[in-house]
Amino acid sequence: MNLKQLEYFVAVAELGSFSKAAVILNIAQPALSRQVRLLETDLHVTLLMRNGRGVVLTEAGKRLFDHSVGILQLVSRVREDIEASRDEPSGRIVVGLPPSMGRLLTLPLVEGFRRALPKARLAIVEGLSAHLAEWISTGRVDLGLLHNPEPQPALEVTPVLEEPLGLVSPAGKGVAKGGAKKVSPRNTATLAELTRLPLILPERTHAIRKLLETQAALAGHKLVVSLEISSVQSILDLVRAGHGHAVLTPSALAASGNAAAFRLRPIVEPRLTSTLCLAVSAHKPATPLSRHVFRMLRELVVAAGKAQHPASHNKLR
Repeated sequence: MNLKQLEYFVAVAELGSFSKAAVILNIAQPALSRQVRLLETDLHVTLLMRNGRGVVLTEAGKRLFDHSVGILQLVSRVREDIEASRDEPSGRIVVGLPPSMGRLLTLPLVEGFRRALPKARLAIVEGLSAHLAEWISTGRVDLGLLHNPEPQPALEVTPVLEEPLGLVSPAGKGVAKGGAKKVSPRNTATLAELTRLPLILPERTHAIRKLLETQAALAGHKLVVSLEISSVQSILDLVRAGHGHAVLTPSALAASGNAAAFRLRPIVEPRLTSTLCLAVSAHKPATPLSRHVFRMLRELVVAAGKAQHPASHNKLR
């Protein structure tokens, strides 16, 4: 067993495909397969099972994967610590972004990273805040943006942007479809109004969904959830088609690239907000690279927030 074999194995496991991993690693697929077989031979176990869509981890493979990720990250931190003496951040860093912020931040983050950190490598993964929190706490992601994270000892969080939640409806005034009732002509919305409309929301583990259900319950109301959809873009497609209404932040709507097709009314009675936080592991020491990317990502979020709320007094921390 050697570090290169572990790196190859992790890449195949994460991508679920030898061919995709071979492209990413810039290695011939037969050579990649041979290294993984040598690893299986050395450990006397089967690590990956092939199926019609690629490969999946066996139980032994899952255990090795967890160990391998930690080993490779430890080796990377050793390199970063040694190279930090030259005051030039280097190494590899994994940043986690929620899908809505990913569409807004990926391009400027990659471009800024390449200009400022030519000797470092950046990887970006997308996921719901609950998943990103788990990945940061287990070490698979170095830092990430989370919506309304719940306190947990494994994470250190820094609030960077507070955005108002708003009721999202189609911009047109035509006849609603699929039971999507017409909304008030007012420029703001109330929680009471929200509970009378068919809503298209993410699953119950989503931060905004939990906030809405908690506030509705405290007011003695119950939400009318007509559809549960995880993808923000899919939610907006359904709203535009008249199948219901959504509750989102201005940045999530802007990330769709088609904000003009929708009407966004801030929820003011009571005022509901979503707080975006930068999160890192509480148990992993910061490196020059992670500190640099932390600052870079915070500046990008603040700039994006100002673009969405040029006259707002929302706190940008």
